[in-house]
Amino acid sequence: MDSDCLIHAGSGIDQVTWMDVRVGDWVVTPRHGKPVEINALWYNALQVMSELAQYFEEEDPYKDLAEQVARSFVAEFWNEKKQCLYDVVDNNLKDDSIRPNQIYAVSLPYTILPEGKAKAVVTTVERELVAGPGLRSLSRDHKDYHPIYCGCLPKRDAAYHQGTAWGYLIGGFITAYTKVHHHSKGSVAQARNYLKPIQEQFYDGCIGSISEIFDGDAPHHCRGCYAQAWSVGEVLRCYTEDILPFS
Repeated sequence: MDSDCLIHAGSGIDQVTWMDVRVGDWVVTPRHGKPVEINALWYNALQVMSELAQYFEEEDPYKDLAEQVARSFVAEFWNEKKQCLYDVVDNNLKDDSIRPNQIYAVSLPYTILPEGKAKAVVTTVERELVAGPGLRSLSRDHKDYHPIYCGCLPKRDAAYHQGTAWGYLIGGFITAYTKVHHHSKGSVAQARNYLKPIQEQFYDGCIGSISEIFDGDAPHHCRGCYAQAWSVGEVLRCYTEDILPFS
């Protein structure tokens, strides 16, 4: 934990977060510093600890710390120009690449952002990253965007978190989307529409399952593991938590 109460990690050729590809000494997406989703998770962990402390009638040092984290988070991560969150901040360096990691600042049980900023994040992710059955790992207008996951291993690794769409990320997006729209009938109906490409996937790759990744560009061919547990799990979770109860 840094002096601003945010979590800092990584240096050199460390591979931090789930975007962990390294080819020799080349770390494709190093994300050294304060990654956005790690700090959203940190805030949620503190809120859970605060609830537990209160439930068991114990001292609660977590609530005040969570509030400090929230203040620092908004101050450090909000990108006013792009109306979304920086992917990583490190002192005065701020990575403004539009990536899906920011969706967890909204989708997790304890939203760390004010309502207006949370809705703006969802709008940006919806516009820039939704790609058929998943979310792109990088926006298409970025200079390092790789639309197709194919070829030799180094070529595939260069695309893995640089444009390739991930199936499991659609779960967090749908949760965030329905949350900021207060689970209105219209938002739930739209969430169902976002799951239609997933339903089509049941007849491609591994029949009846959902692939790990997809090409960032249409027609979003399935790639990687053809029956991926976290893709299946996140789709089931968002459907049962965010769509089915409100249908």
